[in-house]
Amino acid sequence: MTHLPFTTATEATVPVTAREVDEAASRLAGVITETPLQYNERLSQLTGAEVWLKREDLQPVRSYKIRGAYNFIAQLDDAGRAAGVVAASAGNHGQGVAMACAALGIRGRIFVPTTTPRQKRDRMRYFGGAFAELVVAGDTYDEASALALAETRESGATAVSAFDHERTIAGQGTVAKEFVEQLGREPDVVYLPVGGGGLLAGCLTWLHAYSRHTRVVGVEPAGAAALAAALDAGRPTTLGTIDTFVDGAAVRRAGDLTFAVAHARGPAMMTVAEGAVCTEMLELYQTEGIIAEPAGALATAALQRARPRPGELVVAVVSGGNNDVSRYAEIVERSLIHEGRKHYFLVNFPQEPGALRRFLDEVLGPDDDITYFEYVKRSNREIGPALVGIELGDPATYEALRTRLDASPIRAEVVSPESPFYRFLV
Repeated sequence: MTHLPFTTATEATVPVTAREVDEAASRLAGVITETPLQYNERLSQLTGAEVWLKREDLQPVRSYKIRGAYNFIAQLDDAGRAAGVVAASAGNHGQGVAMACAALGIRGRIFVPTTTPRQKRDRMRYFGGAFAELVVAGDTYDEASALALAETRESGATAVSAFDHERTIAGQGTVAKEFVEQLGREPDVVYLPVGGGGLLAGCLTWLHAYSRHTRVVGVEPAGAAALAAALDAGRPTTLGTIDTFVDGAAVRRAGDLTFAVAHARGPAMMTVAEGAVCTEMLELYQTEGIIAEPAGALATAALQRARPRPGELVVAVVSGGNNDVSRYAEIVERSLIHEGRKHYFLVNFPQEPGALRRFLDEVLGPDDDITYFEYVKRSNREIGPALVGIELGDPATYEALRTRLDASPIRAEVVSPESPFYRFLV
């Protein structure tokens, strides 16, 4: 497929060019996997559009991050190679750096926060072998990044940015070049997950030059919408707090360069609740057999809410599949709560025989189930408070459940998802 790039006067204002993305694609040839572009029947039927999934979860490191990491490290000069590299990562970038270090014979140190799943840590060690050392430090990606930068100042090693460097951005942008060539035509709209913004910036750069017709939607987790905040403020800004559940996209501050590209190219931005991400992860697994990590399900989760126009050609990037199976209990819990199926109550049971039986008979619906029950405090008083988790057969019956609770002599208090106490449950 031959491309003739568009050029505009604003091209000089952005830090990365489509030519650099093309050069990165040539550099990556034979190193990375050309991942499949697969038609998705479920999402196509749901939206009325023609939805295709770009399966970056099928890279050797199970994410697109190898593209930017290898493109960066492969361009080091002899002195840079001898000094080695340092990187900070929530998990996927670290695997890309580790694989690139081993492939190119370059020493590297990779800093990851304590929230990084064990599965991702183990994979970094596997891909890096004797060439990559893993350092677990800091509670968030940003803290790990600060420690990595301090290491570069002390050692003279090169910092390999996960998203905020021209070479990294150009490498990530090869995803767009690849799926457009696989389609053989321009997609109408592309949904991309956003953390620091490297994938978005790279794809925006290439699509602006070669596929001007395509609309680009950047999708962030609701608890860590750093790029949207930067675009609203007109500059990168640091979020006070973030939800780290979508660990591959849990970034407090978008990159300076990625912001510059997004500011110049003007993608549509949207957020997806972490619970909706969990629901989509389960859908991908149960329907398509795709094991997506939370960030990997961001783009497809967006299609549940921001529907494309009927008949449009849509590409959504499944960005990663490094999910620790031990997290699935939490994923199911978050999904049930998001869908309104799971609710928690503090119930004051009378300390007398038959109290629990009356609760079951008078309050629960025929398709409801108690999935959690624990006395908060046992005593000889007349009542005993218990924490009760109820899963509804149908979310629409919640108000009827509340009505029965109010009519019951057994007193109960709803545990709100906004309550600090809720953090001990999910």
